[in-house]
Amino acid sequence: MKIETQRLRIRDFRKEDWEAVHEYASNAEVAKYMIWGPNSEGETKAFIDQQLTKQQSTERTDYELAVILKETNQLIGGCGLYIHVTNAEMGYCFNPDYWGHGYAAEASEALLKLAFETFHVHRVYATCRPGNTASANVLRRIGMTQEGHLREHLWHKGTFHDSYLFSILGDEYRSNSAEDK
Repeated sequence: MKIETQRLRIRDFRKEDWEAVHEYASNAEVAKYMIWGPNSEGETKAFIDQQLTKQQSTERTDYELAVILKETNQLIGGCGLYIHVTNAEMGYCFNPDYWGHGYAAEASEALLKLAFETFHVHRVYATCRPGNTASANVLRRIGMTQEGHLREHLWHKGTFHDSYLFSILGDEYRSNSAEDK
């Protein structure tokens, strides 16, 4: 899988990506709102190995992808699209050195295009923790609507967590895309 945007190359993970991934996956500030981490080296290597295995599937539905900054060829984060028949879930995670530059929105817009124009799903959704206002802002910026507050629906790191649920429908995506032209 390869996608290009104005500033980014989005591609399948490679074995040699583990160190760049570990740089952010081992960071407690990054893992704060995630359902994993901070990762040990072994956990990050296992994640990469898992993605390499999924890439070989003839019935692939999970697309965990590396986000590469074109200008420097540096891996700056990851994004994912997970197809569930007519729905897809998307997510992203970036090295904090690259927060605040619009890369999450740019990668997410590419995932929406992939979901609606290649996989022809009806709805794409994403969740974020209520304290992660930057992520909520990204989801709004790409045209998603907050449709719910999931109370204590997720058990992780010894406690229950809330999430905000965002989504966009195919018709909304196509309408937004037409307005942008």
